[in-house]
Amino acid sequence: MEFALLKEIVVIFCLSIGVIFLCHKIRIPAIVGFLLTGVLAGPHGLGLVDSVHEVETVAEIGVILLLFTIGLELSISELVKLKKPVFIGGAAQVLLTILVFGGAGSWLGLTPGQAVFAGFLTALSSTAIVLKLLQERAEVESPHGRIILAILIFQDLIIVPMMLSVPFLSGQSQTESSALLLMTAKGFGVVVLVFFLARKIVPRVLAAVMRTRSKELFLLTTLGICMSVAFLTASLGLSLSLGAFLAGLIMSESEYSLSALEGILPFRDVFTSLFFISVGMLLNTAYFFTHADTVLMVTAAVLVAKTVLAATAARILGYPLRPAVLVGLCICQVGEFSFILAKTGLSQNLIGPDHYQLFLSASILTMLLTPFCIMFAPALADRLGRLPLLSAAAAPYRGPDMDGAQHRDLTDHLIICGFGIGGKHLARAAKAAGVDYTILEMNPDTVRAQAAKGEPIAYGDATQPAVLEHAGIHTARVLAIVVSDPVAIRRITDTARKTNPAIHIVARTRFLNELGPLMELGANDVIPEEFETSIEIFTRVMTKYMVPRMEIERFVSEVRSESYEMLRNLDIQGQPMDALKKGFTGLDVSAMTVEEGSMLDGKTLEESELRRTHGLTVVAVGRGGQVFANPDGTLRFTAGDVAYVFGPHGDITAKAGLFAARRRSWEESA
Repeated sequence: MEFALLKEIVVIFCLSIGVIFLCHKIRIPAIVGFLLTGVLAGPHGLGLVDSVHEVETVAEIGVILLLFTIGLELSISELVKLKKPVFIGGAAQVLLTILVFGGAGSWLGLTPGQAVFAGFLTALSSTAIVLKLLQERAEVESPHGRIILAILIFQDLIIVPMMLSVPFLSGQSQTESSALLLMTAKGFGVVVLVFFLARKIVPRVLAAVMRTRSKELFLLTTLGICMSVAFLTASLGLSLSLGAFLAGLIMSESEYSLSALEGILPFRDVFTSLFFISVGMLLNTAYFFTHADTVLMVTAAVLVAKTVLAATAARILGYPLRPAVLVGLCICQVGEFSFILAKTGLSQNLIGPDHYQLFLSASILTMLLTPFCIMFAPALADRLGRLPLLSAAAAPYRGPDMDGAQHRDLTDHLIICGFGIGGKHLARAAKAAGVDYTILEMNPDTVRAQAAKGEPIAYGDATQPAVLEHAGIHTARVLAIVVSDPVAIRRITDTARKTNPAIHIVARTRFLNELGPLMELGANDVIPEEFETSIEIFTRVMTKYMVPRMEIERFVSEVRSESYEMLRNLDIQGQPMDALKKGFTGLDVSAMTVEEGSMLDGKTLEESELRRTHGLTVVAVGRGGQVFANPDGTLRFTAGDVAYVFGPHGDITAKAGLFAARRRSWEESA
């Protein structure tokens, strides 16, 4: 019947409303609610949905749009910077997982092909769930978020050779090397095409579309690019999600990427929710309850082993223990692409029906537990870091000409945690002001590069007391925290305050709601990026309206002195805002060029009578790269001078002819 799929979707959405509402009330992540909705609605639950395959097909759009938005938020230049985590960290995680689970499979009596295939199934993680949760927690830009993204990208790439290897592992076919070479060539061709489209074609297409000022056309163009590239990669034997990610990278190079992201987000959220529901439908509840002990044991083994192996991969990249543990706990589940691989293995007799159901049950259970693993990951990482056997993993890296004595001899210095853009600017300012400083950074490549340049930088996790002590926290005056991980910011603040109660802590955070918790943990100053941006916008806007500078600065000082409480409550009252009236709304400062042959050319400021006759005040004159502020009446205008004129906006516009080469009729009568 033509409305069969519509009926299924209506049932799914109506059921999910109740489940998600209940999950919200008991504070369970929404993704868990979607998976439970699928379990309830599926053929093995209440049997409310029969067209599972059709729902799965529609749900694939959710994965496509999710990866597309991830690509939009990155750029090709940023992705190039991730090449080491992708190809070293990703390869280490996948190979270690295959070796460990393949070895366990052989020990349990599986054939070599089946054992390797078991490693394939467990090596992949859920891109959709992990990135969705990291986005909600604003941790994609954090150090562990970058490593996770890199490993997931490698997993999306490795799925192709895994699929090609299935016939060979089953012994039913001999995979020819020419097929692998052909697939490699296709992948290389897609990358070249992406670079070409991103640089030459897509920006021009989007510019032409934007000139029409049609939101509908722009949205259709965005979706068309996303789906077209995803379809292209799928046609070449690559994954849909990889194509969607590449499509996002293509559009990220355009200045219209934020507009595209804004239009896509509602579609992404709806279809991604449908994808999680479709995954839950796969669970056979009868098998799960019949073999609950086996399923739980396999689930625990997968979670623990993948956590350790992924953390090991992060340590191979050179990252400290804490972010390594966070990486492991975030990607310890089995991925959605493993289901596709499992279906292929089932058709090739690499996995039997019972083992297939065991795999599905354990995999979906790992997905259900993932939000809780990510939620409790920071606390567990901190606990592990305090264990004597693991504390050495947080030891600082000593770069060239850096030893412990150097840090112990520093007094009254500045400690900078994080060496991104904010950290670099702060270090540059400290150097110019003659302030001694030392830097703590968790990216080993950054540490090596900056240490070679002579920067006083050390490698280590600043959440660990030993690392802060190595940086001389007991004798430092100020600790500046400029990292991207909100959980790490809180942990560093707490550790620093307990280690040295007298130190002044300045913390940068992205969101205003982090201000209160950081103050409670001991931060002296908290700089929320979103509010500092709003203050800067406020200052510039009020300046254009000629509000006195002192009044603007008084208001800004009051906002900051009250820890932003006034603006947080949206209760802006008092003298500063009373002074910000629109009394100067009609006034303006404009730059006017004195043209050759104009009325002013060759006249002094006094002779021009700009103020007396025309009501205009010249506050400055620019000439030959110099600016003469508050010029007196003897200054003589010459062609090419730029006069900065203050006065009513209407008068400035009307008297523009005074500066022009051709005189107007009204000038003759003046």
